[in-house]
Amino acid sequence: MTESRPNPKALLIGSPNCGKTLLFNRLTGLQHRVANFPGITVEIARGHMSGLDDVTLYDYPGTYSLKAISGEERVAVEQFEAALEDPELGVVLCLVDVTRLEKSLYLALQVTRECARAGKPVLILANMIDVLERHDIHLDLDGLAAEIGAPVIPVSARAGTGLDTLRERVRQEFASPQLPRRSGDEDDVLLRGTSHQLARKYGPKGDVLLKSQHRLDDFFLHSAFGGVAFFVVMYLLFQSIFTWSAPAMDAVEAGLAWLSDQVVPLFGYQLARDFTADALFSGLGAFLVFVPQIFVLTFVIGLLEDSGYMARAAVLCHRPLRFFGLTGKSFIPMLSGVACAIPGIYAARSIDSPRRRFLTYLAIPLMPCSARLPVYTLLIAAFIPSGTALGGLVGWQGLAMFLVYFFGMFSGLIVTAVVSRWGSTREADLPFVLEMPAYRLPSLSPLLRRSWQRCQHFITKAGGIIISVTVIVWLLGYFPNYGEDLGASWLGQLGRIIEPVFAPMGLDWRYGVAILTSFLAREVFVGTLGVMFGIEGADENMVPLVAQIQSSDLGIASGVALLVFFAIALMCVSTLAILSREAGSYRLAVRMFLAYCAMAYVAALLAYHLVGLFGA
Repeated sequence: MTESRPNPKALLIGSPNCGKTLLFNRLTGLQHRVANFPGITVEIARGHMSGLDDVTLYDYPGTYSLKAISGEERVAVEQFEAALEDPELGVVLCLVDVTRLEKSLYLALQVTRECARAGKPVLILANMIDVLERHDIHLDLDGLAAEIGAPVIPVSARAGTGLDTLRERVRQEFASPQLPRRSGDEDDVLLRGTSHQLARKYGPKGDVLLKSQHRLDDFFLHSAFGGVAFFVVMYLLFQSIFTWSAPAMDAVEAGLAWLSDQVVPLFGYQLARDFTADALFSGLGAFLVFVPQIFVLTFVIGLLEDSGYMARAAVLCHRPLRFFGLTGKSFIPMLSGVACAIPGIYAARSIDSPRRRFLTYLAIPLMPCSARLPVYTLLIAAFIPSGTALGGLVGWQGLAMFLVYFFGMFSGLIVTAVVSRWGSTREADLPFVLEMPAYRLPSLSPLLRRSWQRCQHFITKAGGIIISVTVIVWLLGYFPNYGEDLGASWLGQLGRIIEPVFAPMGLDWRYGVAILTSFLAREVFVGTLGVMFGIEGADENMVPLVAQIQSSDLGIASGVALLVFFAIALMCVSTLAILSREAGSYRLAVRMFLAYCAMAYVAALLAYHLVGLFGA
């Protein structure tokens, strides 16, 4: 290494779906950091190259060319152009997919041209060379390197072959830079034609790879079989989020409960014990319980993306969702939101269009998440008759549960349709253009690492906000009587202040307090209401609370109003915290909270009067 570069840097650039992330993980030994750009969901990763510990490798978002279209591509291009001016940048690594050479060569030629202008060495990395070898397909790398004017190194990010050669060549470039031999004055039109010619002249001969992909596409994109396969895959995805992560979530709750039992008795003062048990540990549980869901969702979606199926699922869903202003890529986040809005918001990162990602953010909180289920169960049991119709085929309570779930989903689609047509997002947007990546067997190690990093991101970014809000609500409910009577606390007094707001729906201050505490998590509504009625453990056994509500003077119209309110209102601090982080600003979360609470109130009031009008 030369002493002229105290902090030598290398840059990795390539098109989407070319194996760039996997190669980056291989070169850095999975030890890297990720930085988010504000206002847009884009990750810039960096890490020290294994074997070259003083060289920092930067991995930029995938881009098809240096003429940016999407926000992610714009970040990649801007950072690439800025890096070429950095004297510490020693070499640019441009990754190409040899199974789709023409597409990759256009970017490679642009990168080589810009490096020639800036006087920076460039190495072209021919990835997926193992796929060609497995099909006994030849690629003329020497001829391709002579035409491009830069070295072409065969590598396989999946198998790990060629990486030692690559590291040695990077070391040589830092010690004795070899500039690109290609001219730096070609325009993009000329380079596009050149990429086509080079792919035909030196690229793989034969269509074995395309035939294999087309056979699978004939099944997965078939009007009948493709739909069946899609529902099977989506069912497995939903089960992974909703069911398979349940044991881990239960383990987290049990672990926190055990730790609380060990720690709380160590404090001598009652105030300290109550604060530790009900504020700190409750705050930790409010967000740590979601970590298993986030891990499982990230892992399963990563499997679908890396295998190539995610693009096919987006194509199948695009037509029905297009009517509501969404894209086919919005389906997975919305489906994930049925289990929990938090993993759904994370899943929206796969949407490259900022406008449609925004619309998907609007729809996800209205999906009937699992946290609403205890509230729905309580209210339906208390207000909806348990009888049946059609000879016992239809139960009124089951029908009510179906209708309230459907109402939430339909509300989300209606909101996106209205905003997409008449809102402020009608500006020109990217067309729905989707590349069909090759079907590949995913690599598990990077997926596990990525899933864990997403969990770490959630804990570090959202945890502080959630705990802070939990502590504030606890303080309001604990003082001035030290938790002896929730109704006489500051929170109870606040409930009486807002009682006139809910009185038009037939609800008294106790329901107002329960609604306020449900901001921590919707399911807290049940336990708080049980405390208000003097019933302990209502969240574990709802039967006494149901009987208490039924014996009160609250009518079915009020129960329906509450169902409608909880179906629409954005009463979840965890969701708001993640929305703020993913959107790069708290403004979107605040506006959505206010808008959905207002919309929920109006819809609930309307439902109350409609049910009353029909004499229920």
